[in-house]
Order: sequence, then C-alpha cells, then structure tokens
Amino acid sequence: MASVNRQVKYKIRKNDMVMVVKGRDRGKTGKVMRVLVDRGRVVVERLNIVKRHSKPRGAASPGGIVEKEAPLNIANVMFFCDRCNAPVRLAVKLAEDKTRIRVCRRCGEAVGND
Repeated sequence: MASVNRQVKYKIRKNDMVMVVKGRDRGKTGKVMRVLVDRGRVVVERLNIVKRHSKPRGAASPGGIVEKEAPLNIANVMFFCDRCNAPVRLAVKLAEDKTRIRVCRRCGEAVGND
C-alpha cells in the first residue's frame, strides 16, 4: 500500500500566543517559536524545558548541561485569545476581499492575521 503525501494545515502559526491544555506544563501560556508541520508539533517559548548534555566544541562552546525547549504535540496546545482571556478554537472565514482570516470561535474577533 503506497503512502499518501499530503500537506496538513494547522491553524496555529509562528508568533501566536498559545496555552498548554495537557501535560506537565498545563495552564501555562507562551509564544510559538516554530511549527513543525511534518511532525505535528510546536515549540513554545520557555515551555517544556528539557536538559541536554553537550560536548565541548572548542573555545566557542565549552559544553555542559544546556536547557532548551522541546517540541509539544500540537493537539496539546490551544490558541490563547486576548479578548476572551481564555484558550479558544479558531475558525477560518472569508473576508470581503476574498482572503481567508482566522477568527475566534468564542468572541468572533479576527485574530493574528498577518
């Protein structure tokens, strides 16, 4: 059986404010740094911190224990609406000029459309 290569679309984008709804960091909010579409994960600023051991690589990087953000499953985060002050689902609607915009399902406000 041949695998189907299809591009998955997510409504969460880089620089969005999200809230973690499942896992160790439940209830915390942060800004999305990267969206890993092929793996279905997001990297959120200052959340899901893990420790990694790095080898010395010359004078530039001395090595040691480094703390960095690990990717979270995209299903474990929700967009955080500033107007509602709560995690919300997003809808995609067509504007008057036929462009697609993301809107909050709770308050109907257009959110973070660049």
